[in-house]
Amino acid sequence: MAIRAVLWDIDDTIFDYDGAERTGMRRHLDHEGLPDGCESVEWALDHWRDLTLEHWRRFAAGECDFEGQRRNRVRDFLGRPLSDDEAEEWFGRHKVHYEAAWALFPDAVPALDGLAAGYRHAVLSNSAFAHQDRKLRVLGVRDRFEVLLCAAELGVSKPAAAAFHAACRALELAPEEVAYVGNEPDIDARGAAEAGLLGIWLDRRGIGGRPDLARITGLDELPGLLRADTRFGAVSLIG
Repeated sequence: MAIRAVLWDIDDTIFDYDGAERTGMRRHLDHEGLPDGCESVEWALDHWRDLTLEHWRRFAAGECDFEGQRRNRVRDFLGRPLSDDEAEEWFGRHKVHYEAAWALFPDAVPALDGLAAGYRHAVLSNSAFAHQDRKLRVLGVRDRFEVLLCAAELGVSKPAAAAFHAACRALELAPEEVAYVGNEPDIDARGAAEAGLLGIWLDRRGIGGRPDLARITGLDELPGLLRADTRFGAVSLIG
C-alpha cells in the first residue's frame, strides 16, 4: 500500500526542543543562580538535560504523572526537598524563559508545505495533550495536523506498538499506509517499524550507524523517502 499519512513526533523533530531548553535554562539560571554543587553553567545545562531524560523515561513507564515528573526533576536538579508548590513555582519561572525561546526547525514548515497536497498529517507524542496542543498553536502549525495524540491521555507510550496503532485508528488507516517521523532511532523509527508503519529516523546530528532504519538527516529528504517507501529491508538513503 502507498503511504497516505505522515505521523510526526514534535520535540527535536519539528520543534527545536533542545535549543529552547538550553537557552531558556541559561536565562533562568542567570536570574536564579547556580544550584549548589554545579560546577558551571554548561555543567548545569547538561545535568538538567540528563534529568529531563531520566524523568521522562519514568513518566513514559507510568511511574509518575506529567506534573510529578516535572516537580521531581526540579527537586533532583536543586538537590533539596521542596513542596509541590515550591517545585511548581521554580519550574514556572523557568518555563517563562523556555517558552520565550520556542522555535520550529527551519526545515519544518517547508516540509509540511511540500507534503500538504499528497499526505494527511497527525502527531503522536510521548507527552501530554494540553502541553503539546498549546505548543503547536503558539508555533503556528496546529492546524496542519488533523490528529494529536499524546501518551498521557493514551495510557501507553512509544515505542509500544499500541501507541502507533492508536494513531492509525484515529486516522482510519492501516499501519502500512502511515509513516512515522521522529528523532529517536529506537523509540520512534524502530518502534514504528515494528508496529508495521514506515518508521523514519530523523538523524539531524548525522550520527548514522543504523543500517536497519530508514534515515534522513533533514526534512528536505523526506519526500524522496516517502516516494521510495523502503520499509522492507530499509536502508539509509544517504549512506
